[in-house]
Amino acid sequence: MVKWWLAGWCMALAACGPQPEDAHTAPQYSTKAPSAVRQYVFAIHPLHNPARLFALYGPLIDYLNRHLPDTPLRLEASRNYEEFEKKLYGRQLDFALPNPYQTLNSLHHGYRVIAKMGDDQLFTGLILVRRDSDIRKTTDLKGKKVAYPAATALAATMMPQYYLQTHGLDVQRDIENVYVGSQESSILNVYYGNTAAAATWPLPWREFQKEQPEKAAELEVKWQTEHLINNGVVVRDDVPPELAEKVTVLLETLHTTSEGEALLQRLELSQFERADNRRYQVIKEFLHLFSQKVRPLPERLP
Repeated sequence: MVKWWLAGWCMALAACGPQPEDAHTAPQYSTKAPSAVRQYVFAIHPLHNPARLFALYGPLIDYLNRHLPDTPLRLEASRNYEEFEKKLYGRQLDFALPNPYQTLNSLHHGYRVIAKMGDDQLFTGLILVRRDSDIRKTTDLKGKKVAYPAATALAATMMPQYYLQTHGLDVQRDIENVYVGSQESSILNVYYGNTAAAATWPLPWREFQKEQPEKAAELEVKWQTEHLINNGVVVRDDVPPELAEKVTVLLETLHTTSEGEALLQRLELSQFERADNRRYQVIKEFLHLFSQKVRPLPERLP
């Protein structure tokens, strides 16, 4: 079971400032099993800060564990995209919920897709500005800074950059791209005026509106991109197939039970869907266009 005091512990760690190198290698966002039972790590990419991620996804992992008593899952968060990708591409994770770009790259590192988040219409990029700014059209951003969570964030970085590139800007020359580490940080950068605009996507923006309504009221969504396929659920190739199938069934049937519906509502999601590698080929097409029009991307990440 996920320890609910863990969220407070995460925030306390964050407040402590830089840690020694050895501290970074220790499990800071998860607990070790009190017994010798084999645990399987289920990591979520940085949709939210670690404390918020545990609050939202902890109940989901608890639900899965109640139905997997002999093979418990351990929820793991990461400080930022770079840390998450290092774990994923280093095969340190048994199960993971990466963004579609990371999902596609994970296939080169021994993972396969077993499910995905539904509601593909939610997987869209948003570009925010302050309501009191003088930004009216994309070209008004020339010579200014734009914040993004990370260079490898698909909905919150690549899709907004592609939108700007195809709506009058040369993203590499006309603006200064600032990668600030998280969705919330991206939003706060435009709120505080550090950047003229900020990119995110609907789920973090909705959370920000709920948790910081006064700040959110001073911002507006200026532009929204078209949508792509939503985040995937992947499993490493050495995880027992029967366990992978059990997790898949539990996820794809969540919306059929009242308890599952309540969990999905917390995630602002209607359902998980069974999926496979082929579903993410559409991301290849987008990445090809992105590499041609915006900036080059590696074919495979190390």
